[in-house]
Amino acid sequence: MNDPLISNDTVVFGLIALCLGFIFYTSSRRTGFWKSFYSVVPAVLMCYLLPAILASLGIVSDEKSNLYFMASRYLLPAALVLMTLSIDLKAILNLGSKALIMFLTGSAGIIIGGPIAILIVSIFSPETVGGNDFDAIWRGLSTIAGSWIGGGANQAAMLEIFQYNPEKYGGMVLIDIVVANVWMAIILLGVGRTKKIDKWLKADTSAIESLKIKVAHYTDKITRVPTLNDYMVILCFAFTAVGIAHFFGDYLSEILTNSFATVRDTKSFLSFLGSNFFWMVVIATILGILLSFTKAKEYEGAGASKIGSVFIYILVATIGMKMDLGMVLENPGLIAIGFIWIGIHAGLLILVAKIIKAPFFFLAVGSQANVGGAASAPVVAAEFHPSLTSVGVLLAVFGYVVGTGGALLCAYLMEIASKI
Repeated sequence: MNDPLISNDTVVFGLIALCLGFIFYTSSRRTGFWKSFYSVVPAVLMCYLLPAILASLGIVSDEKSNLYFMASRYLLPAALVLMTLSIDLKAILNLGSKALIMFLTGSAGIIIGGPIAILIVSIFSPETVGGNDFDAIWRGLSTIAGSWIGGGANQAAMLEIFQYNPEKYGGMVLIDIVVANVWMAIILLGVGRTKKIDKWLKADTSAIESLKIKVAHYTDKITRVPTLNDYMVILCFAFTAVGIAHFFGDYLSEILTNSFATVRDTKSFLSFLGSNFFWMVVIATILGILLSFTKAKEYEGAGASKIGSVFIYILVATIGMKMDLGMVLENPGLIAIGFIWIGIHAGLLILVAKIIKAPFFFLAVGSQANVGGAASAPVVAAEFHPSLTSVGVLLAVFGYVVGTGGALLCAYLMEIASKI
């Protein structure tokens, strides 16, 4: 690809800050055009779209930037700590089994969606789903299945297992990025219409509302004017935890990889245990939960979760940089497979949500815990309410566990579908 107009990450970060500042300033307007605009388009969606537009115009490029790495490795774990600092674990458990059901439904939608998408596209464009040996399209699509059920570690495992042609792998990454981000944008649009969707689903949202009210009451009780000391202690909690999460994450992934053949073997169901990103997310989440049992919980009153939200929005903007809107039409056949695939995933989620009367929150977070993983599920959950962030994190972690097995099943079904 051509070099972007701006490749200096310091300048790119300044542009991201400018975009976020503009969005939050205009979204705070209570009258006029901006009030009408943001009543239709959620502010968090704009935080994603503006960087995507900059990337599409060639002004910035995710491929030439380390900002996503910085946000996902430094700011994401810090946000997980600060946004679980005031968690009410008992109340989270009281949400019931519907969250897990919707997550597993999302996984099932990905597993069956891939082969069905291949069968549909083969009707009008058989060459799109063809290919021989290591050029076979189903091999490349297996990496998307790994990404959409688990995450990056599972995606890498599928690439290793099925040995898809590396020269063509970029096309699969394109489907992953474009389709997953468009679906995330649709979900975010739905967040602003949660009450209407829940009414249509006839969902019982009492447990979710109870949790939000309980957290709000607790926050009101401990809220105070924050001091410099408060901010420094909050940052101490956040980034000390980040350091611990990285230190032990690297250590555990290395030890497990070196000590156990089942972890080293990318074909194993336990290969995700060799991912330091997986352990980083798990450890950061555990540290946040542990802090919630101490007096550190009171720092929520000084704005701990708000600082965590700042980190989350920066992460959203760097995710937006990954999508070049101009590339959508470069390979229409493969993109069609991706959209049909995600459409089946979405349709199954809606069907099951309607049957079990699950709230839209469970649908949205259950989907993103699959398709977006640990980098996206907390973002979507936090958009509903900061107290719900941990639900997204826990489901995303579970995605790593089932990701490799689910992706293998999907891949074998896609192989069969491509030969019909």
